[in-house]
Amino acid sequence: MLEQLGITLLKIDLPFRLNHVNCFMAEGENGWTLIDTGLNNEPTRALWAEQLRDKEVTDLFITHYHPDHFGYAGGLQQKTNARVSMTKTDAEAGFKVWTDAYIQKLFQNYQTAGIPNETALQMVSNTAEFQQLVTPQPTIHHYFTEHEKVPIGHYEYEVIAAPGHSDGMVCFYNAEKSVLLSADHILPKITPNISYWFHGDDNPLQSYLTSLKEMKQLDVAYVIPSHGKPFYGANDRINELLKHHEERLEETIAAIGSESTVYEVCNRLFRPGLTVHETRFAIGETVAHLEYLWHDGKCHKELKDGKWIYFV
Repeated sequence: MLEQLGITLLKIDLPFRLNHVNCFMAEGENGWTLIDTGLNNEPTRALWAEQLRDKEVTDLFITHYHPDHFGYAGGLQQKTNARVSMTKTDAEAGFKVWTDAYIQKLFQNYQTAGIPNETALQMVSNTAEFQQLVTPQPTIHHYFTEHEKVPIGHYEYEVIAAPGHSDGMVCFYNAEKSVLLSADHILPKITPNISYWFHGDDNPLQSYLTSLKEMKQLDVAYVIPSHGKPFYGANDRINELLKHHEERLEETIAAIGSESTVYEVCNRLFRPGLTVHETRFAIGETVAHLEYLWHDGKCHKELKDGKWIYFV
């Protein structure tokens, strides 16, 4: 199917438990369009250099600002002079969250989540390590707007807003072939991480669930994700994701007990022995589920001694 669409999948290694990201190349009338980039590290730079030898790259589409998608955008732009497109929301997030000022504020946010100081400092340090993996940052030439049409390979695709995993993430949909380049919105084997990162949308899980239900109306036949292999039947997978979060919300209510900090709830929801990197994602996901429940009136919260306490 990918060959029929005129799309080449480039699997790029990542140094995490989530060990790869799918980026894409598609040849157009005037040159090549690339979708997402991987991290700005030596293996990624070498892989792109090999792939792009003698190719004219005109456009670089970034689905969202997370480092495995956005990290090498600036470096690739410098090498190819490509026109970079992404949403204004995620461009602004990408330019904000890897700054010293933002990272320095994380320690206070982690304290309000009830995270012990030593662990919080490790998490801040882990975040700071990503600065070199997203530098230099690109110049954005075009901001995607929902429903605009863009050429990718042999077909035209509609830009679909898909908030949740990030506030301004987009997918690309072709109705003729019923194909969706789903970014991190719909993944085949794992549930996309839905986290609150102490900026932007304060109820990302609500945005994600709403967006998934809207995506069901497209009834997409073939999904090309950013992690894992392409698969058939978007709606079946969407139903599984909706069920997962319904169950996870029930588990979160149970984990609150009489009253708990974010850190205490997180430790009850996730297995022990997480790396610092994984702990950051676990905390973010726990906050997102707690805030969904709070917005929905299923739990309460109160600031006590500088820590947010959730109770039912």
